[in-house]
Amino acid sequence: MTYKERAVAILSLFLTDYTKEELFECADAAYSQTKFGAEPVPLRKVNESTDVLELWHGPTSAFKDMALSILPHLMITSAKKNHLENEIVILTATSGDTGKAALAGFADVEGTRIIVFYPKNGVSPIQEKQMVTQKGANTFVVGIHGNFDDAQTGVKKLFADKELAARMQEKGFQFSSANSINIGRLVPQVAYYAYAYAQLLA
Repeated sequence: MTYKERAVAILSLFLTDYTKEELFECADAAYSQTKFGAEPVPLRKVNESTDVLELWHGPTSAFKDMALSILPHLMITSAKKNHLENEIVILTATSGDTGKAALAGFADVEGTRIIVFYPKNGVSPIQEKQMVTQKGANTFVVGIHGNFDDAQTGVKKLFADKELAARMQEKGFQFSSANSINIGRLVPQVAYYAYAYAQLLA
């Protein structure tokens, strides 16, 4: 199996409300050669007893690209299947890698907006530059005073605010997340372990 085929096989075990065709469309869009090259996750032999799975071939060179490249496609497919009319606003807290990978994944994805909150002095200068220079009409980045925990606590409070949720609904928006609390972020990360294991057995 190719990486896409194995990813679909794994995703279909967990995301049972999607058809295999829908999952393949999502995987095909996410793991395109333009974004990941010919081999999304090559397994390299270091020596007789050690192999290394390379997870840095995505658009931001972070392993989180593997999940955050497919998550927008899973979300949009789900929204269409459920006849969702609201625009999805992604709220994400980051200590660096997640923010850029999520911004790159959701940039200009129709029906979504993404707001990334990061600690102003708590990420590397390169990570900050990656985030604040992200192109996309639907991408927004907010530096906060405090650390990652403060950013995450702030996001959780926004999710828990029922009055805000009602106002958002009224305006045609609803919140979602690209952090690990989202099953659509977690399951794609299972796929590359299964892929590596199968490659090693082969």
